[in-house]
Amino acid sequence: MEKVGNIGLAKAKARSTSRAATVFLLPALILIIVFIVYPVIDTFVISGYRWNGISANRIRIGLDNWYTLIHDEMFWKSFQHNLIIMVYSILLQIPLGMLLATFLDAGGKKFNIFKIIWFLPYLMSSVAIAFLFVYALATNGGIISSLATLIRGKRTTIDLLGTSPNALYTIIGVMAWQFTPFYMVYFLAGYGNIDSTIYEAAVIDGATRGQYICHIAIPLLGPIFKTACTMSLIGSLKYFDMIWNMTQGGPAGTTELMATYMYKLSFQQFNMGYGSTVAAGMFILITAIALIFNRVFKVKEDY
Repeated sequence: MEKVGNIGLAKAKARSTSRAATVFLLPALILIIVFIVYPVIDTFVISGYRWNGISANRIRIGLDNWYTLIHDEMFWKSFQHNLIIMVYSILLQIPLGMLLATFLDAGGKKFNIFKIIWFLPYLMSSVAIAFLFVYALATNGGIISSLATLIRGKRTTIDLLGTSPNALYTIIGVMAWQFTPFYMVYFLAGYGNIDSTIYEAAVIDGATRGQYICHIAIPLLGPIFKTACTMSLIGSLKYFDMIWNMTQGGPAGTTELMATYMYKLSFQQFNMGYGSTVAAGMFILITAIALIFNRVFKVKEDY
C-alpha cells in the first residue's frame, strides 16, 4: 500500500509541475504565435495573391508569384550579396571578436577600460552608425577624401559608397565595426566558463599561453564558435536598416539585399503580393542555410 501511495503522490506532483509549467509558458507561447508564427503563415498566404497592400480586393493568382521569383534575376543577385556579407561577417567578426576576447581574458581586470571602449559601437543604433559613416565617407569633406587630399597635397575625392564593388565591401567593414564587440563579449563569457584549474594544469605541464589557447581553450570553445557562426549567418541574411540608410541598395543594385528588395516591392511599389513572396523566399533560404550549417558544422559538446 505504501508503494501505491508513493506512485500516486509522484503522479500528483508531476501533474502539478505540468500545470505550473503551462501557466508560466502560456504567455510566451501566445506571443510567439501572434508575433512570429502567424506573420510567417500569413506571408505565405499573401504570396498567393496580387495585392497592393491597401485595397480590400485581392486577386488570387496561385503560384504565379513563386514562378516569377524563381526567374527574378534581382532577387538572386540580392541573395548573392547576402551570401557575400555572410561569408565576410563570419570571417571578420568572429575571429576579431575571439582575438579581442583573448586579449581581455589575458589582461584580467587591468583591461576593463578596453571592454567599455570596444563595446561602445555595439551600443549604438544601426541607423545612427549608418548616418555617421555616410558623412564620414562622403566624397566631399569625408574623412577618407580629406586624408587622401592631405597626403597627396591636392584635392582628391574617394567615393567608397558610390562605386562598385567598393560600396558592398565598405558596408561589410562598417558592419564588422559594429558587431565585432558582440562576439568579443560572447567569447569572453566562454572563457569565463572554462575552469581555471585547466589553465593551471597546462602551465604545470609546461604549456605556454599560446599553446593553451590553441590546443585547449579553442577546442573547449567549440560550441561557442558554432553558436556565434549561426547567429552571424542568420543575421547576415536579413540585414536591412544599415544598408538601407547608407545606400538604399545602390549604386545600381550593387548593395541590394533580399530585405531591401522586399521593402521596395512592398512599400514603395505597393506590390505586397510579390513582396510577400520575396519575404517567404527569404524565410525558406535562411532556414535551409541555417539547418545545413548546423548539420555540417558539428562540434563536441562535452569534454
